[in-house]
Amino acid sequence: MELAFWEFLNAFRSVTRQYRRSLFGVLAVAFGVVAMTLATGFIEWILWATREGTIQNGLGHVQVMRPGYLVSGQANPSAYLLPRHSAEQAAIAIHPTVRAIAPRLAFSGLISHDEATVSFVGEGVDPQNEKVVSKALEIIDGMNLSSEDPSGIIVGGGLAQALGVKPGDVVVLLANTPTGGINAVEGKVRGLFSTISKDYDDSALRVPLALSQNLLRVAGAHRWILALDDTAHTRATTEALRARFERNKFEFAPWYELADFYNKAVALLSRQVQVVKLIIAVIIVLSISNTMMMSVLERTAEVGTCMALGHTRRMILRQYLYEGLIVGLIGGTVGVVLGWLLATVISAIGIPMPPPPGMSKGYRGEIIFTWGMAVGALALALATTLLASVYPAWRAAHMNIVDALRHSR
Repeated sequence: MELAFWEFLNAFRSVTRQYRRSLFGVLAVAFGVVAMTLATGFIEWILWATREGTIQNGLGHVQVMRPGYLVSGQANPSAYLLPRHSAEQAAIAIHPTVRAIAPRLAFSGLISHDEATVSFVGEGVDPQNEKVVSKALEIIDGMNLSSEDPSGIIVGGGLAQALGVKPGDVVVLLANTPTGGINAVEGKVRGLFSTISKDYDDSALRVPLALSQNLLRVAGAHRWILALDDTAHTRATTEALRARFERNKFEFAPWYELADFYNKAVALLSRQVQVVKLIIAVIIVLSISNTMMMSVLERTAEVGTCMALGHTRRMILRQYLYEGLIVGLIGGTVGVVLGWLLATVISAIGIPMPPPPGMSKGYRGEIIFTWGMAVGALALALATTLLASVYPAWRAAHMNIVDALRHSR
């Protein structure tokens, strides 16, 4: 152990003595670590923003429904209605991690104003609890739903433009009932809303749950949307609720089983991160390998002298491996610190991003920096510099003593 310490200390002195040559390797490693930190941090932020945006756009953390609703509910929605004001709903609402439970009743039909009539997709919601679940919904004109206004509705911005309505206008909603009849109700437009999906805004409206039940002549709701205190508690909460309630009575679907786009985005961006890491690793290996080979060539006489003084080939081998590790450690540490500083500054300023396909608004990007990311970047720096040092170290350790001593003459 003591011998290894002195060998490591000797390698550190060699690195600092040849500071100009070592500086090139340190900068190469630091640049690679900074690039990986910023790229990985930006992708992590995209995944986080996509996840939270998907959840807060109305998907919720967990959805409760009748078994089979996701498969067959579109064909016969009335067969999958959840009970209204049931003991099970109250028991779920008081679960420690549940912040709100928002019932929803899905329906579709025609909406008319003056001479204009267009089709819509609608949802009956609890005005109070829905505000907790649908945080991404933005009222662009007028007011949101209110429990004190049972006939007030909100309309998507695109649908309002197609229909020619504004807050205060009265509209007529027409829909088919489960028994095959047709029913109509009047509603007053309280406001216009916008979400992250333009396609949804072009055809959607929301009404108080009681108004939708009156329109369809049903009781209950199709789904209960749960908002939790933390997204990290989703899996544990879902498992706890599944264990508590009978599977043939309720189905609990967490957001990650419903967010198909998010799952595909995670798979795609994860592969991109691996490609970035591979490219950075290759750059570091080539840079450090070149630096170490130059060191071997320039110090050939020194290696010969060490061998003549009794240093074994393994000692020479370890000397160069330690030097590579030291360069990686210094460069990795510098890169992590610079990456953290740049991530903090860039996040404070923000990265202007255009609206993604299918969305109506742009956003400002950030860079997430975590200690796990820092450890991973530092580990990559050490692994690649060690790998890059193997061949130069082997070359140095297998020099012929006589030829090495004659090199400087």
